[in-house]
Amino acid sequence: MSETIRIGNCSGYYGDRLAAALEMVEGGPIDVLTGDYLAELTMKILYDQQQSRGSHMGYVGTFLKQLDEVVSLCLEKNIRIVTNAGGLNPAGMADEVEKIIAAKGLQAKVAYIDGDNLMPHLDSLAAEGEELRNIDRDIPMSECENEVVTANTYFGCWAIKEALDQGADIVICPRVTDAAVVIGPAAWKFNWRRNDYDALAGALAAGHIIECGAQCSGGNYSFIEEVPSFRNVGYPIAEIAADGSFIISKHENTGGLISVGTITAQLLYEISTPAYYNPDVIAHFDTLKLEQIADNQVRVSGCRGSSPPSTHKVCINTKGKYKSGIEVLLTGLNIEKKAELYIDQIFHNLGGQEQFDEVDIQLIKENPATNEEAHAALRISCTSSDPKKVNRLFNAKITELSLATIPGNTSRGNSLGGGKETIVYWPALIDSQKVTEVLHIDGRTQQVLPTQRLGFEEIFYQEVPVSIAPAPTGKTITAPLGTLFGARSGDKGGCANCGVWAKTDEAYAFLFNFLTVDQFKKLCPDVSEYEVIRYELANMRSLNFYIKGILKDGVSSNNRIDGQAKSFGEYLRAKTIDIPEVLLGY
Repeated sequence: MSETIRIGNCSGYYGDRLAAALEMVEGGPIDVLTGDYLAELTMKILYDQQQSRGSHMGYVGTFLKQLDEVVSLCLEKNIRIVTNAGGLNPAGMADEVEKIIAAKGLQAKVAYIDGDNLMPHLDSLAAEGEELRNIDRDIPMSECENEVVTANTYFGCWAIKEALDQGADIVICPRVTDAAVVIGPAAWKFNWRRNDYDALAGALAAGHIIECGAQCSGGNYSFIEEVPSFRNVGYPIAEIAADGSFIISKHENTGGLISVGTITAQLLYEISTPAYYNPDVIAHFDTLKLEQIADNQVRVSGCRGSSPPSTHKVCINTKGKYKSGIEVLLTGLNIEKKAELYIDQIFHNLGGQEQFDEVDIQLIKENPATNEEAHAALRISCTSSDPKKVNRLFNAKITELSLATIPGNTSRGNSLGGGKETIVYWPALIDSQKVTEVLHIDGRTQQVLPTQRLGFEEIFYQEVPVSIAPAPTGKTITAPLGTLFGARSGDKGGCANCGVWAKTDEAYAFLFNFLTVDQFKKLCPDVSEYEVIRYELANMRSLNFYIKGILKDGVSSNNRIDGQAKSFGEYLRAKTIDIPEVLLGY
């Protein structure tokens, strides 16, 4: 066996580019093909799939299309396949995978993992004292008023390793952590022990980088001028060594970019504290060292690891209320008056605001330069536990006023819920002593215990204080923050994060001293009412701002235009600040 393992990822979400799997297998050497398809929202989508199409569903069907294209080549090249596309029904997906293999006249060993589904055990867990407390809102599950539809433990890597140890060619996973599909193959390759925490932490960092596919290879990158081409952006490969260090690259002759900047951006994506929690290990991202070693190659090393936490995270989705709404475009003069009249008229026609459980009204204005820009957005969203109040009649009552309302009336239609049921995400923790991964392979069932149940001595990395150089001074120039600094933002359940980074030590010294929490709130007044925590990662010249509660209960539960905070970083970069001339090269 070689001294490294090359793990390529072909999917960052349910709906990612179908052709990526074949491109990864044909584009150059890899040892393992992984695919990450699951987000919190995806589990509810798969639940709805089961409700509408039958209990035999509940997995990511697009993976089967990709597998059909690549399985012959993978078996020929001895490429293992590890994916979380099993979703709510890994057994059902494994059956479909075996049918594809049989239809091609091939032979392969297929394993699947389950045991993550807590739905049958919620009552017994409650009786045992498991509160499944919402970690964002600090409320026990007993106070949740909504119907629970999915509840799945985030598994780690060890059942994956065990499957590969027993010769599996394809491993179908349920709700494992995003990085587990990378950590497992690395642990298998090097036969890591449960307490090889530094090595495991390195693999966790690698998994976090490549889990979102092309987002680490130029996709969604702040400094777009640095990316040679956005055509056919290459998907990432993590080449991991025995000590957990790794090189991130992509296949030749693909678009995109692998740079210290793109890797930094992805490391900051959807994190809170630099201590990144996983059921197998805690990885300390503030110990990582990033080096550009060649074009489209970044080496990452030095990650320190601590014993895993005593709990596993649980993804719970509940049925929320029903929501509908409209976005009206207001044009020209008297914008506020037009908005006032429209709101009064609409709710009079609907029977009053008081009939709805929640009403959210936002008026968003700009200073227009052209007619196309001359539209203020009035966003009205209504939420009710009674679907009849936000269904087709709701839309009809709005539509019928089209010729009897404000001048210039136009709208983008029912874009704010459409009368659909919202999804309320409930992130929780469960005692790891009650978690067991179940591996199915060769017709046998095997229990795989998490590290927390095996009695290992707890080891915790001790952080080392970091000194920051004095900030540059002198004459300043007013310019967008993004002139110098990159950003990457995203959602963490009902919370959001915004990571900001600098390219030089001098720029970071300025950023470190300038962008305090107070200054962050001044630049972004829409977060002023929320608790914001600043974390520092001097090793990556980065700050991370964690905004608690801004996304309410996550994804579809809030009324923000960007319900997952994906654009927040670019919004921050557009803010003008006073930057020392010396940093701008004057």
